[in-house]
Amino acid sequence: MDRQKFAFGKTNFVLLAVGMAVVIVGFLLMAGPSSTPTHFEPDIFSVRRIKVAPLVCLLGFVFMIYAVVKKPKDSNPESLTKE
Repeated sequence: MDRQKFAFGKTNFVLLAVGMAVVIVGFLLMAGPSSTPTHFEPDIFSVRRIKVAPLVCLLGFVFMIYAVVKKPKDSNPESLTKE
């Protein structure tokens, strides 16, 4: 296949993978024990689950948006004008 047909470069895919990994880490930080009808678990209101994990997820999503918007570097700028 012709490499000029791809919308993303290798760097974009690597950045997307890193962003997805950060989002997954954020969701893992949110995980933990839950309350049951007979037992209240105060850990559901911990700083890690309420503030840190959503911030990590947000940063991961912002990083993924950056990876999509970033233009791949082209070694031959004239190839962009050819059709």
